[in-house]
Amino acid sequence: MQHNEPDRLSAAQLAAMRRSLTSGRGALTRRSLLRASGAGALTLGGLASMSACGIPPAKRGAEDAAASEDRSEAEKVVNFSNWTEYMDVSDDEKVHPTLEEFTRRTGIKVNYTEDINDNVEFFGKIRPQLAAGQDTGRDLIVVTDWLAARIIRLGWAQKLDPSHLPHAFANLIPQYRSPDWDPGRAHSYPWTGINTVIAYNTRATGGRKVDSVTQMLDDPTLKGRVGFLSEMRDTVGMTLLDQGKSPESFTTADYDAAIARLQKGVDSKQIRRFTGNDYTADLDKGDLAACLAWAGDVIQLQADNPDIQYAIPAVGYITSSDNLLVPARARHKTNAEKLIDFYYEPPIAAQLAAFISYVCPVAGVRDDLAKIDPALADNPLIIPDEEMAARAHAFRMLTSEEETAYEEKFAKLIGA
Repeated sequence: MQHNEPDRLSAAQLAAMRRSLTSGRGALTRRSLLRASGAGALTLGGLASMSACGIPPAKRGAEDAAASEDRSEAEKVVNFSNWTEYMDVSDDEKVHPTLEEFTRRTGIKVNYTEDINDNVEFFGKIRPQLAAGQDTGRDLIVVTDWLAARIIRLGWAQKLDPSHLPHAFANLIPQYRSPDWDPGRAHSYPWTGINTVIAYNTRATGGRKVDSVTQMLDDPTLKGRVGFLSEMRDTVGMTLLDQGKSPESFTTADYDAAIARLQKGVDSKQIRRFTGNDYTADLDKGDLAACLAWAGDVIQLQADNPDIQYAIPAVGYITSSDNLLVPARARHKTNAEKLIDFYYEPPIAAQLAAFISYVCPVAGVRDDLAKIDPALADNPLIIPDEEMAARAHAFRMLTSEEETAYEEKFAKLIGA
């Protein structure tokens, strides 16, 4: 089957990526602390270069072409590329305990590199080799769902062998089991989940709870003190849910109605501004009484400010994920699969979750996490309970044409 990708990214898509890199999901807390310093920032020139280079469509038989001779048996190594601050580390910051345990157990050495500073930059780095059918030098990578979808669609990710992934298959929590961009998780497994919730400052709201987008947009006591995110999928997805529409199956008419609802909030000045993760300072001070927020930020804000609370709307919330993939032509696929499976063992998953504080996609970790930190074990932003998991929704995969059109409409809304 052939898949068609645009020759270049539209102006609206480039603008959305710039927002993501500077203050959006591309600049989330914890894992992005080093990235925000500028060392990994992608320049506008870099974005322009990537848009101009074009992405060739996958060819027939791309799935077979993605495979390579697996040298795992002879070469006990796995080359793993990840984001900064996205792995457990010892107190002296010299070793990664879970990786050390994997090597001790299996004899497989992990060459671990934190060389992913943002999705766009990293894709630009590996794209030439992938397009040429060459080994990228990496056996395992972690990328956000929209980029994972693109890599899989292009035929540049290897299909995983379920027989090497017994823990992953058994322990993946239901809400991440079958995204529309990788049905049945044939090519990927989540590293962590990223949830969008409503956060509010009780000092700024007079002690009142804020628990719906309708309240954010209509409550006169919040006027001028409401924030929405500059990430289209999060803001529009949460608004779609509030309007009774499904983010998994909405139409263009549904999308336009959500944009119109938000535009009304802009015109009435109910909405103060659209933000990346720079909302944290305004929420902490009370300049924003309520806003859409990423759960990882909320956990860290609450550690220092007891006035910060969060709510999960009754209609649900938007969730996304960062995902493990084995790139095409990787030389050590079986070793990579063993490493994926290792992180789906509950004691190992608990160690990772305790350090990075994002949604753990592994079932059965509560007892192990409680031994490390009881508060984290009881936090549904890290371990979703049944009620929270049932409210999770993923923004559906967009066609290239939809993504261009939708980003243009959203850019006009937020003045980008």
